[in-house]
Amino acid sequence: MVAPAAALVYFVFWVASAWGRGGVADNTVVFGLFAVAVALAYWIPTTSLALVVVVPVLQLLGLAEAPSQNTWMAYVAIALVMFFVALKPSPWLRLVALVVAAVAAGLAAWLLAVPTLTRPQSWSTWVGAGTTGLRIEFSLLTAALFGVFAGAWAIGVAFASIRRVLVIRQALEATETRFEAADLELRLAQDRARISRDVHDALAHSLAVVVSQAQGGLALQATRPEVAEESLRTIADVGRTALLDVRRLVERITQDDDVTAPRETLADVAGLVTAMREVGMEVEVAVEGASEPQGPPGALAPSQELAVYRIVQESLTNALKHAGTSSRVAVRLDWRGRGLTLQVTSRGRGAPLVAARTGADRGAGVRGMTERARLAGGWLTAQPSADGTSFEVTAFVPTAGGSAVSGSAAGGSAVSGSAGGGSAVSGSAVGGDVSSDSGASSAGASSTASSIAGVTAASSSASTERSPS
Repeated sequence: MVAPAAALVYFVFWVASAWGRGGVADNTVVFGLFAVAVALAYWIPTTSLALVVVVPVLQLLGLAEAPSQNTWMAYVAIALVMFFVALKPSPWLRLVALVVAAVAAGLAAWLLAVPTLTRPQSWSTWVGAGTTGLRIEFSLLTAALFGVFAGAWAIGVAFASIRRVLVIRQALEATETRFEAADLELRLAQDRARISRDVHDALAHSLAVVVSQAQGGLALQATRPEVAEESLRTIADVGRTALLDVRRLVERITQDDDVTAPRETLADVAGLVTAMREVGMEVEVAVEGASEPQGPPGALAPSQELAVYRIVQESLTNALKHAGTSSRVAVRLDWRGRGLTLQVTSRGRGAPLVAARTGADRGAGVRGMTERARLAGGWLTAQPSADGTSFEVTAFVPTAGGSAVSGSAAGGSAVSGSAGGGSAVSGSAVGGDVSSDSGASSAGASSTASSIAGVTAASSSASTERSPS
């Protein structure tokens, strides 16, 4: 709507300007044709470009009023047409517009510089420049008019480029927003799938092993009581491990505000120590039984690594709060046992940052660390040293081999009772071993599985003989 509005303003302005000087009827056709060209410049550019050439041609042929000293500036309409046509994205149309601008500039310069019998006065007469030569005057006017028209054309191209950049930027921002939304949905879907797999690993296989051992032990209770007792131990071990897996899963779901956000691991302890050293604390880290703080690959589950990281973080924070920036802290990570033993010893007599609290108002720091260690399958103690010169936080988090391993983690055979006949199916139907805290327990579990498999196989044979074929 900008081009029609500009055309209307153009026409009203020139009609009003010519009204006071007379000759409105003679110039109305020229003003009207130029106004139409401006109005159609963006919507029908080819027609508009044709009009800006036709009008000077009509003036040369005497079919339209020629420009005078007061109306020659009406050629500004050609500049407006060049501007609106250049807003179009078509390269060939812009090139044609530039050629038309050159032709229109030449025609307009001829009309202004060359006098005729009906127009004895020309440009030199209007401006009082004297006789400078018709050729020079025509060349200067052509160059000047083309410069104005080409300048308007260049401004239009620049405006179109800026607008195109803005449109592309908006499109990119909208696309980026959609990609971010799709990425978040994908990450949430992946996390839901991962949680589903964790639930299956923690419960489905363990429950299958529990049911098979219970049914097998029930079948052998009367004839081999020792096998039934060993089955109960195996059930207890598997159930304990499944409960630990469920606790880890619940911790991951409920503890993090964003389940898709990255979580700290033991590899981030170095950055935590560096931050504490920067405030003035003396922190020493010792790792035993491994070359890196994170220990052997896969030794701890991600939730266990997060728990250990939080315990170290809370211990260092407590040392800073209660012993000041001059406190000395020793962090020891020992991987030589059946899990990770963490010991954080802090000592110092600097000015505390906060007042110490006692009794029921001791704060939730130690309770939070204890709960984290418990959810990770371990334990934690926090108390002053025997000589009262330091404060010690000791925690233990078992590795995969340091506690009961669910059937999905082992690789041997188990048993699964079938309904109705007290029979059992071999471990291939279940898919895993059941390992307890000790080697003897593992051997007992394997022996139990073998015994139950043999008895149930015999029961299956006898059942088959009794059943009609």
